[in-house]
Amino acid sequence: MLTILGFVMIAAFLVLIMMKKMSPMAALVLIPALFCVLVGQGAHLGDYVLKGIGDLAPTAAMLMFAIIYFGVMIDVGLFDPIVRGILKFCKADPVRVVVGTALLAAIVSLDGDGSTTFMITVSALYPLYKRLKMSLVVMTGVAATANGVMNTLPWGGPTARAATALKLDAGDIFVPMIPALAVGLVAVFALAYVLGRRERKRLGVLTLDDTLDDTRPVTGTVAEKETEQVLVGAGTGATGATGGTPGGTRSTTGGAGTGADDAPAAGSGEQADDDDGLQVLDPQRATLRPKLYWFNAALTLALLTLLILQTLPIPVLFLLGAALALTVNFPHMKDQKARVAAHAENVLNVSGMVFAAAVFTGVLTGTGMVEHMARWLVSGVPDALGPHMGIVTGVLSIPLTYFMSNDGFYFGIVPILAEAGAAHGVAPIEIARASLVGQALHMSSPLVPAVYVLVGMAKVEFGDHTKFTVKWAALTSLVVLCAGVLFGII
Repeated sequence: MLTILGFVMIAAFLVLIMMKKMSPMAALVLIPALFCVLVGQGAHLGDYVLKGIGDLAPTAAMLMFAIIYFGVMIDVGLFDPIVRGILKFCKADPVRVVVGTALLAAIVSLDGDGSTTFMITVSALYPLYKRLKMSLVVMTGVAATANGVMNTLPWGGPTARAATALKLDAGDIFVPMIPALAVGLVAVFALAYVLGRRERKRLGVLTLDDTLDDTRPVTGTVAEKETEQVLVGAGTGATGATGGTPGGTRSTTGGAGTGADDAPAAGSGEQADDDDGLQVLDPQRATLRPKLYWFNAALTLALLTLLILQTLPIPVLFLLGAALALTVNFPHMKDQKARVAAHAENVLNVSGMVFAAAVFTGVLTGTGMVEHMARWLVSGVPDALGPHMGIVTGVLSIPLTYFMSNDGFYFGIVPILAEAGAAHGVAPIEIARASLVGQALHMSSPLVPAVYVLVGMAKVEFGDHTKFTVKWAALTSLVVLCAGVLFGII
């Protein structure tokens, strides 16, 4: 009976969130609470939840302060020179433009938020793609795939969810996976190069002078003009994504056109959306701290180094980093409160999701449903595949993370795979690492809100983006899996 109820609970959770009948947060809380009562253990619900919250508190803290830290770094202009450099590097060569797209998306993905990554990437490069008449699905496909690989960062979501679901340390999951993920990122750049060559062959050799509107005067060098226009949003592109805030809905515009009015967006304060008219990476925004640029760069490099070396627990490192970044860049209390408030919505959504997961994982484990489901699943796994559950998990992660949300996969499926693997001597940590393989494809899933920001800003039909991207993203995921197996990680 517990086996059946366990699968029904997971199925109900997946169906409701995929059909958007309930929000993931509400589903994570209400559905397991209901099933806990149905199995006759409602009196123990409080114990299950409190234990789950205690287990998940470090993960929630890590995500909370990571979002604040990287949000502040975007606010103060740490990434602005990178954007300008990539624009100058791209010039009018389609190969450089596509490779630059992958590079910019990968760098900005360090903040762990897909919506922010897409807003910055598209706002910077959309005018260039339009003027060169390049394929916009190339831009969206490369950006989404690059962000998918980088989304495996411990503060990006999937790794934290895997750590949460299996009660493991996010650093122990992520750090050994770095070589395989690095190979995946190399594959993205190789893909960008190939697609760029294809665009160059289709369009021929171009110069920006040939693509500019003759009716618009151009002053200064071409590179300077391009950089100036895309940074202040004066190009032909637009970022018409809306961002929900406590005060209402606000429009973010990166240009003169219009985007997807209903696309959800999670941003980084004033760079993402601002009633005062600031644009994405507006070079005149009030939060810039040019005199502290090298301090912020050194702080970020030191933080990433310490994260890899695991000198301190990841939540502690981000807590210290966020506090230091806020104190140095915004010494006045009022300014610090404003920066925290600018990122509060994203922080609340992510950390709230983690704590809501405590109910789901607590009930699933406390009632014994996971154990019963695992036994049933193990009985159906051929003995020949049992010792290779890591590879099986990696393969399954590619389609499953596309057709379901990360919440559904990591909180509903991965624990079962881990239990099945444990019965065959495969450690849960190996299952957790293998579960990250499908993220390159996941970022183009229709269940990911950020992808609607991407296609809306780029004025690309979602169906066109899907048809173009799925094959390349799935191939990238397979590259990560193969690299993981060859390196002995999976």
